Amino acid sequence: MNSDSETPIAELRGTSKHYGAVVAAQELDLSIRRGEFLSFLGPSGCGKTTALRMLAGFETPTSGEVLLDGQRVNHLPPHQRPVNMVFQHYALFPHMTVAENIAYGLRQRRPQPDKAGIAEAVERMLETVRLPGFGNRRIWEMSGGQQQRVALARAIVNQPKLLLLDEPMAALDKKLRRDMQIELQSLQRQLGITFVLVTHDQEEALSMSDRICIMQGGRIVQVGTPRELYDRPLNRYVADFVGKSNFFSGIVQDGALVVEGLRVAAAPGAGGTGATASLRPEQIALSRAPVEGMVNLPVRIEARIFLGEHTEYLVRHDRLGGFLILVPRQAEAAEGGFEPGAEAHANWRAEAALILAE
Repeated sequence: MNSDSETPIAELRGTSKHYGAVVAAQELDLSIRRGEFLSFLGPSGCGKTTALRMLAGFETPTSGEVLLDGQRVNHLPPHQRPVNMVFQHYALFPHMTVAENIAYGLRQRRPQPDKAGIAEAVERMLETVRLPGFGNRRIWEMSGGQQQRVALARAIVNQPKLLLLDEPMAALDKKLRRDMQIELQSLQRQLGITFVLVTHDQEEALSMSDRICIMQGGRIVQVGTPRELYDRPLNRYVADFVGKSNFFSGIVQDGALVVEGLRVAAAPGAGGTGATASLRPEQIALSRAPVEGMVNLPVRIEARIFLGEHTEYLVRHDRLGGFLILVPRQAEAAEGGFEPGAEAHANWRAEAALILAE
């Protein structure tokens, strides 16, 4: 028998959700580990929020099971689950102070803690989310980032075993979103609570998660660490959604993927079969002349985008039907960079391109 530490904190087993003829989630199988930070990642309508709401108890599965701590909870209402949720727009009570918002969950418990215990817990949460002294503030007096911290404090004050986050940073500007990502990671490590995040932002998922669950069309496509998904995507959809990539589709000939007569990738396998390769931008270099031992593609610089720590180049190769490649180049090196309109060679190791399943 598994010990508590080995039992997943939550599981979806063949879990589906239908709304009439609309399939929102289809046969989801997922095991969520204790203490991990897991993200559901995918475009709008892929089923990630439906999965989150079934874990929370706001949606009842049409079929399959939802388990928390090894117990089936399909028809258990949200307030009877060891789970709490932070919504995209925080859902704070505007008529209450910050302290009253945080204390709300404690006051719903039976038996209810005494006033001194509630006050102590609220102060502890304010310290945890770095808002000491803000207890008497009104919600409308708080910034977006501060409101998010209040929502987090309200969600964790009851010490849930599972904290669900439904795109909680969508309304924040880029810099504040980055700051909050760091704070959420620190908070998760400090509390040891399992965090499950829903996001469509790949950078957010990659930077914060222990594991990521990629979803498409109501189904789970691949689950893995950020590095696994980036380095070994199962198919083009995952490679395209996790990070940036260039794709080549062609025919396998003599151990190489050939596109329009050009050998662009190593491709062991049966000759004559169609295949697609993914090539990450950082695998590509630009040079003024061909480089021996590399795949060399004559290109024209279409655009140069300076991003501070590196420069990205958008290049065109007419023989590939105007195919565009995004090439990052670390802070302009000795060659001095390339101007738009210039001719150059994009080069990479043939083994750097990953052959994908169709």
